[in-house]
Amino acid sequence: MLSRFLSLAAIIGVLAVLPVGAHHSHGNYDLTVWTTMDGTVKEVHLLVPHSWLYLDVKDGKEDVTTWALEATGPSGLTKVGVKREDVRPGDLVKVRCHLLKDGSNGCLLGYVTPMHGDQARGHGVERDWDGDGGAGFATTAPVATPR
Repeated sequence: MLSRFLSLAAIIGVLAVLPVGAHHSHGNYDLTVWTTMDGTVKEVHLLVPHSWLYLDVKDGKEDVTTWALEATGPSGLTKVGVKREDVRPGDLVKVRCHLLKDGSNGCLLGYVTPMHGDQARGHGVERDWDGDGGAGFATTAPVATPR
């Protein structure tokens, strides 16, 4: 009876962990190309398991489009030196990210460079917001601009 209970507990434990691993896939993004864009931070949400940066980006006609940029969670950002106060709504930033494959306005955020002018908050310092070197790809990948 005890061995049956332990076997059942082990199976339940393994099944409980499987969805967590599947959740952290970067399969929705084109990881072969870096996209760069500049914009104004609309919102910053440092959440578990993923943080989000919403960026207002102007196109060539001065029309503004809001982009949703997915980053690692707060603990991952802290590990790579990003502080909560580094980027705030209204700040200008440059980003490098991987576009969503479906063509919608979203990216897997690799790097953020604040351009807000405040040296104490990291003005001009590029930081890794993916937490592992920009989705694990070298910075020599091809670079595109947003659509």
